[in-house]
Amino acid sequence: MTPVQPDARFAAYLRMLKERSGRGFDRLGKQAGVSGSSLHRYCSGASVPPDYRIVHSFAKACGATGEEQRELHRLWALADLSRGSRGEGVDGGEGAAAVRDSEGKSSEGFAGIPERAVPETRAERSGVESGIGGAETPGSAGKAPETKGARSTGVPRGTGEAVVAPGYPEVISLTGRAPRARGRRASRRLLGLLALAAVALVVASVALWPRGGTPEVDDRLLFSPACDAVVMGQHDSCVRELQQLLVRARARMSVDGSFGPETLRRLTAFQVLAGLEPRGVVDAGTREALYAGRVDMSTWTPERVERRVREVFAREPDAAVAIARCTSFLDPLWVLPNTNGSRNWGVFQISDGRLRELGGSPLVAFDPEWNIQAAHRLYAARGDFGDWRACQAALQ
Repeated sequence: MTPVQPDARFAAYLRMLKERSGRGFDRLGKQAGVSGSSLHRYCSGASVPPDYRIVHSFAKACGATGEEQRELHRLWALADLSRGSRGEGVDGGEGAAAVRDSEGKSSEGFAGIPERAVPETRAERSGVESGIGGAETPGSAGKAPETKGARSTGVPRGTGEAVVAPGYPEVISLTGRAPRARGRRASRRLLGLLALAAVALVVASVALWPRGGTPEVDDRLLFSPACDAVVMGQHDSCVRELQQLLVRARARMSVDGSFGPETLRRLTAFQVLAGLEPRGVVDAGTREALYAGRVDMSTWTPERVERRVREVFAREPDAAVAIARCTSFLDPLWVLPNTNGSRNWGVFQISDGRLRELGGSPLVAFDPEWNIQAAHRLYAARGDFGDWRACQAALQ
């Protein structure tokens, strides 16, 4: 039986919520901030939403409970990871070096002239066959070899004497054992080079071998197969490791091993501060940044935030503090998703749309001074706190 893929389970859960709501794709898509056709693709399993904000907005529009939202986040994270892994390739190509052995591949003599530049005479052949190798044959003592013309030669093979090659006047070709000696020298040089290469390889291996005599093992828990997916609703050692790393980055949060809204907010804030896409999912880039330890999540205390809000909103300090306390509990790194897929950021929970109008960004919005001043600009433009209608009750 073929196992159900994570993206298929995620799509089935979306369809269940959609059918239960009784609403059409266009209406739900408008509430979730996407087109109806995109929502149809998500529910059919043709694609996976690239950002959890869309999923969260869809779930809210369908009236999903908190438990259903956590389960949907878990399924989305698994589907997103599955989609990414199917698109990855492994580059396992290795280069190889070929060594050519030149010994015995050239029969050329001195100056590129063939070693045997003239045909062998019958006397030469007989000398070679008899194994004399240049010794006097019977009846030849005291006789010079016969020649035909100035360029002919009757030097038997193996004498080591020089001969004149036909057609190459005054050019000497070495015969006999000279090429073999040269071949042996080349072989010795090649063996010497190979020996030096082997020694260099051994030295490099010893130098690069980890101390302790055993290869290094990546003991970072979030990189282990057990922590491939760390998502909402999860409760285990992987979540605890994530929380401990966030606390090490000076995030204000509890470490209980349970992935709830607080962990999601801190994880999203960490991703913004690290320059990563704030998806709220522990992906490869987030893992590296968490263990690198270069992100500092320290920020103003609630007491300092309250003092500064009172200073900036001098006309209505109490009302301004009440609004800030209602929206973010005076937390400069507070993050809250909206039903339309956008998010609110910082002390006064300035939305993505307002950030664009004010020339800001999520990273800038986490600066409490900038956030408070931006909120005061919105307040001054209207003359009231109309931008924070959800917290109007806090002013009563």
